[in-house]
Amino acid sequence: MKWLRNPSNVYQTTLNSNISLLCIVGHGGMGKTALLQQVYNDEMTKELDLKMWICVSNNFDVNRVISNMLESLKNERTQLETLDALQKSLESMVKSKKFLLVLDDIWNDDKEQDKNKWENVLSPLASGKLGSKILVTTRMESIALMISNVMKKKNEMLRLDGLKDDECLLLLLRYAFVIVETFNAHHNLLPTTRKIVKKLSGSPLAARVIGGVLNSHLDESHWIRVLNHDIGSQNDIFSVLKLSYLFLPKVLQNCLSFCSIFPQDYEFDKDDLVRMWIALGFIQPSNIRSETTKDAGERYFNVLVKKSLFDKFHNKHRTYYKLHDLLHEMVRFVSGQEYFSIVGDEELSIENPETIRHLYVDTKNRKVFRNMDKFKKLRSLIMTYIWMVPIFDELTEIFKTLKSIRLLCIHAPLEEIPEEIGYLTHLRYLNFVEALMVPLPRSVCNLYHLQFLIYDRDRKFSDDDDFLPSDLNNLRNLHYLKLSSPGMYEIGKLNALQELDGLYVQNLAGYRIEELEHMNELRILDAKDACKAKLCDKRNLTDLSLEWGSLERINHNHENVLDNLQPHSCLKKLKINSFKGAMSAIWMNNVHLISNLEYIRLEDCSAWKTLPPFWQLPFLKSLYLHDMPNVEGFDYKFHENDKIRVFPSLEVLYIKKLKAMEDWFIATAAAYECLFPCLTKLYLEDCPNLLELPSCPPKLEKLEIDNIGWKDCKWLQGISNYCSISIRNCQNLTYLRGH
Repeated sequence: MKWLRNPSNVYQTTLNSNISLLCIVGHGGMGKTALLQQVYNDEMTKELDLKMWICVSNNFDVNRVISNMLESLKNERTQLETLDALQKSLESMVKSKKFLLVLDDIWNDDKEQDKNKWENVLSPLASGKLGSKILVTTRMESIALMISNVMKKKNEMLRLDGLKDDECLLLLLRYAFVIVETFNAHHNLLPTTRKIVKKLSGSPLAARVIGGVLNSHLDESHWIRVLNHDIGSQNDIFSVLKLSYLFLPKVLQNCLSFCSIFPQDYEFDKDDLVRMWIALGFIQPSNIRSETTKDAGERYFNVLVKKSLFDKFHNKHRTYYKLHDLLHEMVRFVSGQEYFSIVGDEELSIENPETIRHLYVDTKNRKVFRNMDKFKKLRSLIMTYIWMVPIFDELTEIFKTLKSIRLLCIHAPLEEIPEEIGYLTHLRYLNFVEALMVPLPRSVCNLYHLQFLIYDRDRKFSDDDDFLPSDLNNLRNLHYLKLSSPGMYEIGKLNALQELDGLYVQNLAGYRIEELEHMNELRILDAKDACKAKLCDKRNLTDLSLEWGSLERINHNHENVLDNLQPHSCLKKLKINSFKGAMSAIWMNNVHLISNLEYIRLEDCSAWKTLPPFWQLPFLKSLYLHDMPNVEGFDYKFHENDKIRVFPSLEVLYIKKLKAMEDWFIATAAAYECLFPCLTKLYLEDCPNLLELPSCPPKLEKLEIDNIGWKDCKWLQGISNYCSISIRNCQNLTYLRGH
């Protein structure tokens, strides 16, 4: 962190004098990436203008790396293709900006052409501002030296050689005993654990993974069996990781093996991966009465996360998961010949294509697609083709030939979808990504086994778009539907639908909100411009997002609409955006009707003056309030002598642009004895009239305030020394009391 604070070497006269470089070197699994994640997400990096995290891996391509940088900065895929255009765009983006760039997992170094490639990647960054930083992770010191030479920098390097045995032991125990108290009842396992640690060579990854193997059976015989298993000699981390696979049940081995077809560093979406597992028949019927197949799939996934086989990542847009590159190599090795991937433009050269069941293809070479008739027994096909040359003929032949496919995902700018897709009668999962203005062919309506249909086009629809065939409602086995469409005719016939992402309602027969009346399997609903629906009967509905069109004036009809959208009391997640009614819905003010809510997000409810009594909700953990300029505070209905519990379970509170809000609540001091007892994160921004909290939340770990009118912070007295505090643009604040 000291290195991050220091400016670049201002005495250098090289092209990259504004930029500092540090390389982290170590064997796989030593924690290089984990260390940089801590740096990348540290509060200190908020002072930077730009941040980029790029996974390079062993398929190094200059255009791809620069494209990924631009995508990281713009949060959208670039349409540029030539190196010159990409370099100019990147140079423009970073010019006079202080940035942090992480280049994770670099491999190539042994050729002069690789050095030239890195010069092409790094040269546009020279326009960055003084204080910019580049962090590199690699397994080889020679790469650190090469990157330093390219940037004409001194070779600053930090080598990670692994944990000491005692540190490795503590890490293993943390993952073996998820509940700390459990360890106190199993001290007899400690001698065996120490012997296991001796075989891990200080690898944090191995400690986590073996901890995951051990946590399924907390008995000595199982731990001794792991110890005596052939996990190789020291420095043989591959055999240690292999053990984690061998100890999995067969159903979880299948799920994990499927993930090996994706490239290294692939960002998995949990929900979408579970859908794929279901489509391929990997999820066994559950013995739990109320558990759906999706619930079982999520349970499978959570077990793999618990066993440290997936790592969880967050950015400001989403949550995703990755396989560590060593785990990816291991799973690829043990999974056999059923799983295969083609990345790059090489020709197909596979000895036994008939053994392959699951295939991932990422190429610009159309010949690869022309030779796919060899894969007669293919069950899943995931294609990425980001190139403007059409592949209509190739797709036509694929659809005619590969009739056993159950899962099809095409990531390509398609201009037309062949009618021959109707030949894929076994299809369970169909996903088109980044297709152009392309209607779905009528033959899709014949895919009667289809369970998951996802079609996100690259632009918004107009009401005149003739996009969906009218018979699409024949797909009665659909469980999940996501369409960027102005509407689907008689969607109510899809009564097996459990998740609906994007419902656009029109005042036309077959397109009205009443279509939802008999869809009682719905679990997640995203409804827009809704008028009325029997949502209160849908006990499986746990996630509801309501978004209105952008109107500039108060619309009292919105209040009637929201009143009629009362959900079942089982609802756990509620989001409302651009609501122009003057007040909240009646059901939102009855705590008993929304008692199970855990997450609430309200945005642009600009006419509200009072917030519902959310402070009474017993399970609410996250509350986000944004752009509600007339809100004065929370509704309060308690007597002066009552001792109330205010937000008894709330952990995260985010309030932004509530400019009229002054008082939090009106109550006696005694009533505040239980104010925010579980709050760990508090974010306040652009609330210039907001008064201080009466007291400091006892578990507060993070406080960020920006443009708040406080003069001092008396309520911070007694705050924990471990609380992170960030204060910006608070001109009236002159000092902090008690801190």
